[in-house]
Amino acid sequence: MTDVPSPFDPKAFVRSLTQRPGVYRMVDGRGEVLYVGKARNLKKRVASYFTRSRKSARIELMLTQVQGIQVTVTHTEAEALILENTLIKELRPRYNVLLRDDKSYPWIYLSSHQDFPRLSFHRGARKGPGRWFGPFPSGYAVRETLNTLQKVFRIRQCQDSFFSNRSRPCLQHQIKRCTAPCVGYISREAYQEDVRHAVLFLEGRSNQVIEELGARMEAASERLEFEAAAQYRDRIQALQAVQERQYIVGEKGDLDVIACVSDGVTACVTVFFFRQGRNLGNKVFYPRIPEGADEAEVLAAFLARYYIGRKAPPELVISHTIPEQKVLGEALSRESGHRVRVTHSVRKERRRWLEMALTNARHALTARTSTQAMALHRLEALQDALQLPALPERIECFDISHTRGEATVAACVVFNQDGPLKSDYRRFNIRGITPGDDYAAMRQALSRRYQRLKKGEGVLPDILLIDGGQGQVAQAEAVLEELQVDDVYLVGIAKGPERRPGEETLILSAEDGREKTLGPDAPALQLLQQVRDEAHRFAIAGHRQQRGKARTRSALEDIPGLGPKRRQALLRHFGGLKAVARAGVEDLARTPGISRALAQKVYDHYHGDSG
Repeated sequence: MTDVPSPFDPKAFVRSLTQRPGVYRMVDGRGEVLYVGKARNLKKRVASYFTRSRKSARIELMLTQVQGIQVTVTHTEAEALILENTLIKELRPRYNVLLRDDKSYPWIYLSSHQDFPRLSFHRGARKGPGRWFGPFPSGYAVRETLNTLQKVFRIRQCQDSFFSNRSRPCLQHQIKRCTAPCVGYISREAYQEDVRHAVLFLEGRSNQVIEELGARMEAASERLEFEAAAQYRDRIQALQAVQERQYIVGEKGDLDVIACVSDGVTACVTVFFFRQGRNLGNKVFYPRIPEGADEAEVLAAFLARYYIGRKAPPELVISHTIPEQKVLGEALSRESGHRVRVTHSVRKERRRWLEMALTNARHALTARTSTQAMALHRLEALQDALQLPALPERIECFDISHTRGEATVAACVVFNQDGPLKSDYRRFNIRGITPGDDYAAMRQALSRRYQRLKKGEGVLPDILLIDGGQGQVAQAEAVLEELQVDDVYLVGIAKGPERRPGEETLILSAEDGREKTLGPDAPALQLLQQVRDEAHRFAIAGHRQQRGKARTRSALEDIPGLGPKRRQALLRHFGGLKAVARAGVEDLARTPGISRALAQKVYDHYHGDSG
């Protein structure tokens, strides 16, 4: 006889709790974590859930599912905050505020250990020699800054392999974006001086650079070197233009300005980044929030999710007071290795930046809410048009792309109720079919996709959309039948006779009437067109990549024993594949690294081995 677990008694559990700081995890009957929280006093905090008479609807709903509570005791409240953040990121509980976009931010990397350092875009772990500047809010901000540096200081940005194999200047030198150190057009000392100026610029000391360039411009004028003086003048003007666009008036140093707005269902957090007196731009986040969460709660959760685990600037200016402001500052100071001040009551310039961040957050939330409302309207229209029993939550669309049968690629894109779900996109390189057989390609892609989904390696869609007519839909029907997938609604979208948008025909199952047309202004058709067009774009991009790889593959790669270095040696020695193909054995053997036996193999590959 199996033991029946006794029901969870929260009052008895609370009596056993300590009053020390720590983290608590509320779990349901299946052991799934519903919520993670931290407390200065575990006994008081957990007891409050079961003793307060007034609780939000969200908390009331959560408590009906709680079948157990797990606790971890920590030394301090700051330690508890760090552990809470780690557990939320790992477990992603349903009732916590979750930050979707937590990717690493881009930096600018300078290979300062080299004689002729390189500036480049960097994302990921910052290891090895050299210097990093940032972080920047987006890849666009990095590329814009690199473009400015290249125009003003002409520091190389090419790969080291490209740099070390040049015999003449590249296009960047011709358009005045590089001083061509690869071929000795500039001395190491002069190049290092340009690098020093670039570093000063990245450190926010542009005024010092402008003063030094101004002194050089005057000296060049006195020596009657007017061309050099004009170059210095152009650099100064370019730097002044950047200053006007980026600098904060009267301020230096590093800080972030963070503002949060919410309508109770959707939240938007905007972060403006200021580094060394320069405004590096902003980034917008839409954290997943439990319904009814207020703005201060969302902001507090965001700050912990976003900053713990990365180095925070010395000051964070926030739009709302949060109850754990001091504890957050202590935790971030420990994580960052320097004091981090979290402030809300600010004046003058900081108040203006905070208002700017709030305005941006309100605009972004309004735009997102409008987009979500339109997406919901289209989904409801699609439900009506297809007479579906429920609102579709997930749509998958397949498309095939090739050029006369070459490099066939199938693409699968996924949309949910928020729009494209790019993390679930997939491509399939099609092999083993007759070139140009779209039906076989569709069948192979669908089989590979839905075999995995049937094994539990993903989520089945509500609607499977096929870009094509009766033939492609028949292939999809056969695959779904073979794999016993019977809870997916299949729809084909076929172009009209003139292939004009709005004239598409929907191909349905036999019991649904087989064909259906909607008007060009029908929201349901517009949604299907959007999904179909995204699948087409994704398929073409994959096909072009595969075709490019196939066409750039060297015939030398098929010769056993001829590795990358020896292939490169042959191409460098003869100047191209055609010359290699025409060369005799003796000529091939004169190439450094190519033995007589290997030269014979190369010759036989092009001319046959029959003698």
